[in-house]
Amino acid sequence: MKVALGSDHGGYTMKELIKAHLNERGIEVKDCGCNDLSSCDYPIYGKAAAEAVAKGECDRGIVVCTTGIGISITANKVKGIRCALCSEPLSAKMTRLHNDANMLAIGGALIGPNMAYDIVDTFLDTPFSGEEKHVRRIKLIEG
Repeated sequence: MKVALGSDHGGYTMKELIKAHLNERGIEVKDCGCNDLSSCDYPIYGKAAAEAVAKGECDRGIVVCTTGIGISITANKVKGIRCALCSEPLSAKMTRLHNDANMLAIGGALIGPNMAYDIVDTFLDTPFSGEEKHVRRIKLIEG
């Protein structure tokens, strides 16, 4: 599995922690930026990570900004992306099971590292259920 990561300055520290966690799990990472704590625009990095997933360069993506809201909106503008903002593991599990979400957004200022790791692990380790009703609904989302 290969995971695209993206953040702005508000999510940079959490992105780096998640990157180290993924590396410890042996998961390949494509870091789409940002690269430090300097003020920057989250749409640049959210879009870059989403495009990496949409193009098939990465299997999944994780994006982080201060709240996770702006960067999740940005990711969802990319065709083929279903990005879910999750603040606890149950939402991460359900969005994989029911929505086949291919990207996860996290609010870097809203949760701590241990919760983030649990959310990330749940998101990456939960398969899509494949139930007909969920497949049908995803097709409706995609239009």
